[in-house]
Amino acid sequence: MTSEEDGTREFADSDLLDRATFLGRVFVTRDADLLAEGVTRQRSGAIFAGVVYAHQLRVSIGQCVADLELVAKAGKRR
Repeated sequence: MTSEEDGTREFADSDLLDRATFLGRVFVTRDADLLAEGVTRQRSGAIFAGVVYAHQLRVSIGQCVADLELVAKAGKRR
C-alpha cells in the first residue's frame, strides 16, 4: 500500500511511521529523512514496525522489488 492509497500522502515522517506501525507493516522508503526518523526511534527504544531504506541513486526500483520479495518470503510464517 502506498501513502497515497492510504490517504496519508501529506503526513509528516513520524506520523507515516506511526501509521505503518499501527497497520503492522514495515515502511519502505527512498527518503533519507524517514530513515533518520527510524534511527532516532531505534536509539530511543521506541517501538515501531521497521524501515527498509533504498538509496535513490544506488538502488533501482527493480532491485528494490526483488529485495523486498526476498524479505517478504523470509518473513512469512508457516
